[in-house]
Amino acid sequence: MSVDGLLLDIDGVLAVSWDPIPGAIETLAWLRDQAIPFLLITNTTTHTRADLAATLRQAGFDVAESEIVTAVVATAAHLRAHHPRARVLVISDGDASEDLEGVDLVGPGDAADVVVIGGASGIFTYEAMNHAFRQLKDGAALVGMHRNLYWRTSEGLQLDGGAYVAGLEEAASVMATICGKPASAFFHAALDTLGIGPQRAAMVGDDIVNDVIGAKAAGMRGILVKTGKFLPADLAKGGPDAVLESIADLPAWLQGEA
Repeated sequence: MSVDGLLLDIDGVLAVSWDPIPGAIETLAWLRDQAIPFLLITNTTTHTRADLAATLRQAGFDVAESEIVTAVVATAAHLRAHHPRARVLVISDGDASEDLEGVDLVGPGDAADVVVIGGASGIFTYEAMNHAFRQLKDGAALVGMHRNLYWRTSEGLQLDGGAYVAGLEEAASVMATICGKPASAFFHAALDTLGIGPQRAAMVGDDIVNDVIGAKAAGMRGILVKTGKFLPADLAKGGPDAVLESIADLPAWLQGEA
C-alpha cells in the first residue's frame, strides 16, 4: 500500500533542541521535489505556529506557518466549541495566548471553569497544581493539550505535562479531554487539511504511544524513528509499521512502498 501523504512530528524527528537531525532538511526538500504532501504536527506548546515556522526556517528548514498544526490550536478550537464563555486556567510552558484567541483566560489563583494543562516547565509548582486540583474538585473540566510524558532535549529526557494530567485525573477523579496527540480527532483534522484519508497516510514520530500507536488507532500507518525520545523498550509497546534509524531514511522507505 503506497503512502499519499505524511504527518511529521517536529521535536525529536526533525530537530532536537532546534538543532536539525542529520538528513532532516534534505528529507523535507525531497518530499517537496516528489510532490508528496505533508504537514508538521506537533504537541509542542512553547511556541506559536508563527514562532515555530520562524524557528525552523532559522534552523534551515523550508517550512511555512500553514504547514504546521499544533496542539495549542486544536485546544483553542475545542474550547471555543465545547466551553464557550468559560473561564479558562492555562498552565503551560511559554505564552499560548496568541493561538488561544477568543478564549477567556484567567490568571493563577483565579476561579476557573476549565483547567488546561500544556507543556511542563518550572511554573508547574505545588501551589499551581494544587490550585488546579481544587478547581477540578469544585467542578471544573480538565483539558490536556497532549499526553506526552517526557521529551528529549540537548540535556537529556525531561518530564512533560502528560504526567501532570495523569496525576490530576487520579487525584480529582476526572477524565481529561486530550486535544493533541494521541487523540484521533487531531490526526483526522490534519489529514482533512491535506485532503487525504487515513488509510493512505502515515505518521512519522519518535514517540511510540502518542505518534505511532495514536496514528494507528486513527487508521494511519505509524513509522517510528530512533531519534529524539526513542528508547529500545518502546518496541515492546506496540508494533510500528516501520522502524527507521532517522527521518533521513524516509525517502528510501517511501520508494520501497511505492
